[in-house]
Order: sequence, then structure tokens, then C-alpha cells
Amino acid sequence: MTVLHTIENKHWQIGILPQTGASIAFGRIRYNGIWLDILRPTAPDDFGNSSKCSSFIMLPWANRIRGGKFTFDGVEHALQTVSDGTARHGDVRNRIWEVDEIHHNMMRLTFDSSAHVNINFPFAFSAVAEFVVEKKDFILTLTLKNRDTRPMPAGFGHHPYFVRPSGNNTPQVQIPCYQYFQLPPDFMPTAAPIPVAPYVDFRQLKPLDETLLNDLLTDRQADKPIRLVYPAWHTEIEMFCEALFKHILVFTPEGEASFAVEPQTIANDGFNLMSQNIAGHGAFVLQPGEEQTASVRLHLKTAKE
Repeated sequence: MTVLHTIENKHWQIGILPQTGASIAFGRIRYNGIWLDILRPTAPDDFGNSSKCSSFIMLPWANRIRGGKFTFDGVEHALQTVSDGTARHGDVRNRIWEVDEIHHNMMRLTFDSSAHVNINFPFAFSAVAEFVVEKKDFILTLTLKNRDTRPMPAGFGHHPYFVRPSGNNTPQVQIPCYQYFQLPPDFMPTAAPIPVAPYVDFRQLKPLDETLLNDLLTDRQADKPIRLVYPAWHTEIEMFCEALFKHILVFTPEGEASFAVEPQTIANDGFNLMSQNIAGHGAFVLQPGEEQTASVRLHLKTAKE
């Protein structure tokens, strides 16, 4: 049985699924005296499927790895692949995480790759995910640590889906990124980023139209938030990402009333971009015992502010 834990305060209500990769089952805000889904809600029957969740963790890499292979320190490593022939979204989102600490407004979970079989990564690692609701903020903090005896390439990210009403409540989006990667049909870059193209230029606030997006933005102005505005609700979510989250992937799944704005420390196929010395890869290298931490903060802003 999948266990759901809820943390909340008077502004946020967050459901967390430790047995499904510490994924989020729902993210709700208080609006006119009721709880309103701002993250795409997960049906209870789908609590065991991270792909159907409101958000999931990507670690120790984000998005895809071409052919499930990468070279690091002169050694080629092969990973298990999915139906499109790539290794996708890391290897923790469908694993059981341990609950380390829980209170009414926070939850801390841990993961140790040595406690699991068939880990789809050739290096030993551990991770910590902390979720906190504090006043009008929902804060997500990830820590990744190298538990191996060798240096390890690494990266991580979040994959949140936000609700996408239509009509006069079509979300408006602002993303302060000045460059993007030109992605071929397999969504994995082969060259350094270039100035952002008009169709995916969200430096100024604009409504999401019907354009299907699966695009990786970068060169982000880290001191400015990403803005998600819901006009009919007079509500805005400001997403503040620490500088390590160099990339933002924007995804509008066809036929679904949701969209994803994904903070990633690493580009799609970032390990291979790093081995090819292609600028903007975002991958980092952890020495044995070294760790890297970064947070994303969602701030609820209403018309009364």
C-alpha cells in the first residue's frame, strides 16, 4: 500500500509519497477559503506511478541520456533504457525513500543507493529531499552526495506539473532566460545554447498559447523569479531557484490541462555534453564524500499583496 503524508500551513497543502520516489501527490493553495490545486493532482490509483504525480525528483541526472551511454574519465558506462532508447529522469523517482523527519509543516526524506538493487547508475550515492511550507513559501531542497570511492558526474532536478485552466484563466508565464538549446526531435542537444528564439522567449510575461513545447532554456537571471500567473484567481506563483539550477525545461503535454516548468542543474544529455566539452552542459563532478545542495522556493502571491 502506498502511504501518503501531508504537510500544510494556512497557505499550502502538500501530499508526499515516500514509496514513489518522494514524489508529490498534490500541491494546493488556500483560495477563497478552500484548497485549490495549483499542481496537477494525482489520482489515488496513480500514487505508485511517478509519471502521473504532481512532481517528481530527477537524480542523479535530469531528463535523457542518449542511448543510455555516457563516458566519464575515459570509461564508457551503459545504463538501462526505456522505450525510446534513452535513460530518463535518473533512478530515484520510483524507489522507496526513507522518512527521516516529519512535522506538520515539513518532511525530510533520505535515499541511499546501496540499500537498493539494480540501481541504474555506476556510482554509489545518497540523497536528501526536504519539503517545507513556511508562511507563503513552499521550499524544496535537494542534496546529492557521492558515496563512491571515485569522482562521480552528477546533476538533479524537479519535474513539477502545474494546472492549466483555459479561457480567462489561461496561465501567463515569465521565465528570465536569455538562451536556449536547439533540440532535435529526440530532445537532446548537440551544441551549445544560442539566444532564445521568439516562440520560447518568456522574458516578458505572456499567456501560454497552443504551441506544443518541450524546450530547454538557460542563461537564467538567477535573481529574478519565474512567474506563473492565474488571472481569474488573482494569484501568482513566483518560483525562485538557486543559481545551481542553470536550466529550465518548459513542457506542454499534448491534450492535457497541465504544463511543466522544470528546474534542472544539468542539461538534457548533460553527461555526454560534458565529455564533448560542449558549453552549457551544467553537469558537476562530486569527489568522494562531496555533496551538492540547492533549493527551489514557490512563493504564493495574491492580489492582496
